[in-house]
Amino acid sequence: MTILPVNHSENTNGVRKRIRCKKNLCSAKTVKKRFPIVEWLPKCNTTKITPDIIAGITVALTAIPQGIAYAVIAGLTPEYGLYASLTSGIVYLIFGSCMNVTVGPTAIMAAMVAKYVYNYSGDFAVLAAFIAGVVELTIGILHLGFLIEFISMPVISGFTTAAALQIASAQLKALFGLDGLSGDNFGDSVYNFILNIRTVKLWNPVLGFLSIGVLVLLKRFGEGCGRNDATVKQLKWLISLSRNAIVVVVGMIIAYTLKVVTDTEPFILIGEIGKGIPKVTLPPFTTTVANETYSFVDMLQVYGPQSIIIPLVAIIETVAISKAFAGGKPVDATQEMIAVGLCNIIGSLVGSMPITGSFTRTALNHASGVQTPAGGIVTCLIILLALSLLTSTFYFIPKASLAALIMTAMFSMIDFAIFGRLWRNNNLELFFLLVTMVVAMFFGLEYGILVGIIVEAATLLYLTARPKIDINTVSTDKGQIVRIPLNGRLSYCAAEHVRRKVQKAAQSYNASNNIIVVDGSNLRKMDSTVASNLMTIAQDLDITSRKIVFLNFSNEIVKLCLDLNQNHIHKFILSSNVETVYHDVCHNS
Repeated sequence: MTILPVNHSENTNGVRKRIRCKKNLCSAKTVKKRFPIVEWLPKCNTTKITPDIIAGITVALTAIPQGIAYAVIAGLTPEYGLYASLTSGIVYLIFGSCMNVTVGPTAIMAAMVAKYVYNYSGDFAVLAAFIAGVVELTIGILHLGFLIEFISMPVISGFTTAAALQIASAQLKALFGLDGLSGDNFGDSVYNFILNIRTVKLWNPVLGFLSIGVLVLLKRFGEGCGRNDATVKQLKWLISLSRNAIVVVVGMIIAYTLKVVTDTEPFILIGEIGKGIPKVTLPPFTTTVANETYSFVDMLQVYGPQSIIIPLVAIIETVAISKAFAGGKPVDATQEMIAVGLCNIIGSLVGSMPITGSFTRTALNHASGVQTPAGGIVTCLIILLALSLLTSTFYFIPKASLAALIMTAMFSMIDFAIFGRLWRNNNLELFFLLVTMVVAMFFGLEYGILVGIIVEAATLLYLTARPKIDINTVSTDKGQIVRIPLNGRLSYCAAEHVRRKVQKAAQSYNASNNIIVVDGSNLRKMDSTVASNLMTIAQDLDITSRKIVFLNFSNEIVKLCLDLNQNHIHKFILSSNVETVYHDVCHNS
């Protein structure tokens, strides 16, 4: 029996690596990186706390009406949106790495779960938050954030444009006070609007359009004003930032006054909402809809691709917002994914809908001069106060006011300039944008972004497999030099395309005194499949007494080719001028 010797040095190295890994895991640097609150909280002082309080109040004045509005978009009762804002705000304080970023429910997240709420129940929205959180946390821990880089800006822009149009069209029902359903996508919403237009309730569109006008005017009212200006400009700036809350509060006062004075409700109101601190419970892994019980697996089947698309969209939004407001500082994308993942997981324990970074509230936070994430504490306290004391007041919020708020915000999401820019510069990318947008508008947001990614990936693969090869000729007194330039990186999928191009050139210029020159001056990389095809072509041309040379190939590529066939060493030449190839070929011969 043979006894294998034990390699003590390898065992020792393994132990050292494990010890080093444990030390790194428990080091102060790692703790600060994974729990950013440990680093910023001790640095808070009276100088920083004042702007943080102002920012927290400003964000809360927007977060409350938006939280209610986005819950309505999702087909949920308003407290779901407030619970989402509260729990995500608390969790992000601990784990979030960007002081400007605020997280919570967003219009896109709400739109993506709406059809499951309308067709099934609110449990599907809560479970979607849990699933999204698990996926986001896993991607963050495994450092798989690079996968997001495969989604291009045109696809993202097409998706957000479709989402904005879908959300805005879904609000037509509330804006006009119509009967019937709003619709699962843009096409359905427009169709249902036309179908039910005769059921319009006059005072709802009156209030709605007046609210839109006020929102637009208040936005312009604060232009050119800032936090550090004179008192009058500061007041104008604050009023402009608080325009969402102002419109909702004014609508609520009008509805309440009419109820007390005339005992009528001319507007459709959001009605009763839950009160107090949310109860902690496990996410709904099973649910019952219309006396039919859905297991966890059944619910996953209902979600389909949405179970992956929701967390991907959440990651895209959060990372993009973090980079936009980082002020040139590096963004820890991994930590942001972990933070948003934990926000969704913990939020699902208290009945939260899916959350992600909010561009609107982050922009407000930034404009308010926030100094540390402590501004989020103020925001959470105000939301908690609203949940405890103001829920009965929220009963009188008109749905038309919320619809106006949502529709105004949606049009700011559309990047109109990108259409003209891509039309002038890159029609292919414009095609990707339009495909994504059209599919998302008429078949669903999840299918839109999936189709956009697939079409763009297929196009990228096609271009990789069919690289552009422009064959040209140089005439000399001894014959023609047929130049076939190879550029960039050539992978196995392009091997047959390159072979056909070289063979076609050899057949088209088949005179015995012509030379085929495969020019690798701009070739950076080539795999073994392409190299094998080139060596095979060289061997075939040798049989017919045709001349082929490989010009200016790098040493790495030459070595690869010669490993396949040493007999062709004389065919590799270096020259700065294609016209000298005849002399070099004759010299090598």
